Amino acid sequence: MNISKVYIASDHAGYEAKMQTKNILENMGLSVVDLGTNSASISVDYPDFATLVASSIKSSDEFGVLICGSGIGISIAANRFSHIRCALSHNATVARLSREHNDANVLCFGARVVGSDVIKDMVEVFFATEFIGGRHQRRVEKLGACQCF
Repeated sequence: MNISKVYIASDHAGYEAKMQTKNILENMGLSVVDLGTNSASISVDYPDFATLVASSIKSSDEFGVLICGSGIGISIAANRFSHIRCALSHNATVARLSREHNDANVLCFGARVVGSDVIKDMVEVFFATEFIGGRHQRRVEKLGACQCF
């Protein structure tokens, strides 16, 4: 998979998991840009960090990782951007399928929901899996065309 850059961010609840994830990505040889937060001790708002990552991704070879307590809020915020396909994952199977079937460009998870081993498995499989296209391509095209009502 051709990856030029991975943008990563979290709120305060996801800070420790973000640091673990950043280390995993760097050990995989990926270029990582940490957009914050920089502490677990100061409460911050997850939509701000979802916006930072979503706004930074400008090409098909740029990806993101977002983390909050549950993963729910930050994934909702990221998916408001038409070019983002943020996949809230709880295990490696979901992470793999989000790439294969949905061409997800942002991996998301909840730091209070998954443990260290699961984080490692999800990150490794997400960034090693290609989109398979085929019948899934037309569905992914419809995702970017969705209009809010």
